[in-house]
Amino acid sequence: MIAVSQKKDIRQLSLPELEEVFREMGEPRFRARQVFEWLWKKSAFSFEAMTNLSKPLRQQLGEAFTINAISEDKVQHSLDGTIKSRFRLHDGHLIESVLIPVPEENRFTACVSSQVGCSLSCTFCATGRMNRVRNLDAAEIYDQVVLVNKQSEETFGHPLTNIVYMGMGEPLLAYKNVLQSIEHLTSPQGLNMSPKRITVSTAGIAKMIRKLADDQSKANLALSLHAADDAKRNQIMPINEQNNLKVLMDALDYFYRQTRNRLSFEYIAFQDFNDSLEDAANLARLCRQFPVRVNIIEYNPIDGAPFRSSTEHRIDDFARYLRNQGIMVTVRRSRGKDIDAACGQLANKG
Repeated sequence: MIAVSQKKDIRQLSLPELEEVFREMGEPRFRARQVFEWLWKKSAFSFEAMTNLSKPLRQQLGEAFTINAISEDKVQHSLDGTIKSRFRLHDGHLIESVLIPVPEENRFTACVSSQVGCSLSCTFCATGRMNRVRNLDAAEIYDQVVLVNKQSEETFGHPLTNIVYMGMGEPLLAYKNVLQSIEHLTSPQGLNMSPKRITVSTAGIAKMIRKLADDQSKANLALSLHAADDAKRNQIMPINEQNNLKVLMDALDYFYRQTRNRLSFEYIAFQDFNDSLEDAANLARLCRQFPVRVNIIEYNPIDGAPFRSSTEHRIDDFARYLRNQGIMVTVRRSRGKDIDAACGQLANKG
């Protein structure tokens, strides 16, 4: 691991804290607002970029603080247009983000990570085998959006339209930093993106879903469900043993009543495990408590996992059953499989 600077990352300071720093430096208060704008609105990765500050002041800031920006380590392009990026953090750890372009729908989505690795050990997911090293800070999450947005504009001539916290890690176990990153992405003092274009995905931590509701989160929420009964979900997602489906549905109902934000269920279809019409009936029962969209996802096999992707025919029958029950359903065909960029495949390989 590389040597880490002992200087504080200036992006860890709030605007009031930054104003206090400048007061102590004998600088006018508005200088703090200028720097804050450079950091969060203009996405400056260095003090040298802050050209409306004097050179001595930039030098002074560089001596006192650092900006621990992430950097591009490796980029892979899929045949379907998906782009996977491996980013290096200031301490040498690696994370991955994915750009998912759907030009025909004018949708360009960044899938961002919230942790280095993951602690949840879902049996079908490559990231879960890595163990959690640490949470990303808010700036490291923000940087992923900035760099993937740049890729989108350079490659497709279009900025990002959506952000999903569905990359490496469990966002609700990096709760404070995830919410802070969303604030920087959506604030008029930041990137001013609509929170309705942001979705936080969780494997299901009921108390943190309720906390999201109490904190009046404006982002959408997705539950990585993948099985609609406790026995099957326990097999593939150990988190379910402490957060069973009744507890989760109660928490999601509370979230919806408090926020009215959009809810969705992510449901990976595994052949002969959770793709029968009986499974669809169980899922339909879960969908009756609150308005929810179901995203059925094609499985992307990983080495050593005992699962196979369900057939197109069974997925279509499954989706048809749900639609006949009046449930909104989207079938998401896999993107970026050829570069291990698809759902559940992020693991910093190669």
